[in-house]
Amino acid sequence: MYISPIVILMGAAEGIATGSMLLFIALFFLSLVVARLWCGWLCPMGAWQEICSPVIKRTVKAGWLNYLKYLVTVLWLGALAYFFAGAGGIRAVDPLFATDNGLSITSPATLIVVVVIFTIIILAAFIAGRRGFCHVLCPIAGLMIAGRKIRNLFRWPALGLSADPARCIDCKKCTQICPMGLDVNAMVRKGDMDSPECIMCAGCADTCPEGAIRYGCTGK
Repeated sequence: MYISPIVILMGAAEGIATGSMLLFIALFFLSLVVARLWCGWLCPMGAWQEICSPVIKRTVKAGWLNYLKYLVTVLWLGALAYFFAGAGGIRAVDPLFATDNGLSITSPATLIVVVVIFTIIILAAFIAGRRGFCHVLCPIAGLMIAGRKIRNLFRWPALGLSADPARCIDCKKCTQICPMGLDVNAMVRKGDMDSPECIMCAGCADTCPEGAIRYGCTGK
C-alpha cells in the first residue's frame, strides 16, 4: 500500500495525505540526486519483472510506448488535484492509511488485490517487453524522470553513468545485460549515458570488461 498510486487517490478523496503519497514525494526529491535508483534497486514491481524476465525476451523499442507513462503521470496528478480539491485540501496526514497497523496484506481479500496488481504488471511486460510496466505505465517513473530533468537543467552533482568511448571494444555485453533494453553500446559510443529510461542498476558498468563505463557521482 505504500507504493500504490491508487491508495494515494483514495486518501485524496478524503483529504488525507497517505504513506504512499509521502513516499512518492520523497522519491521525487531523491531523483534530483540519484535519478531512478529506486527502480533499479528497491522497487518490488521492478523486482517482480526481473524475476520473470527469463521468459520475456523482447525489449521495449524506442517509440510512442515509452511516452505513454508521461500521459499516465499527468492524468494521475490531475486526478490527485481534483480529489484533494473536492475534499477541501489536505486535512490530515496518515502514513498508515489503508493498512492494518502498518501491514498491507492482512487478509485474503488484500492478498487477492496484490495478486491482481502483480498479474497486471507482468502482463504489461509480456505485451510491451522486458520491464514493460516501467517503460509504459508507471507514474512513479514519470515523477522521477521529471526530477532528473530538473537536475540536468541545473547540473548539480548527482549519481550517474559516464563513458570512455576509446576503451569500448564493441562486445555489447552492456546492451545485453541492460534490464531496460537500452542500446548501452550506442550510448557509450556517443559518450552520452544519460537516458530517462536508465534505472541506475549499474549492470552495464559491472559487466564491461574494459571499464569503459563508470558509475558514480557526476557533475554533468
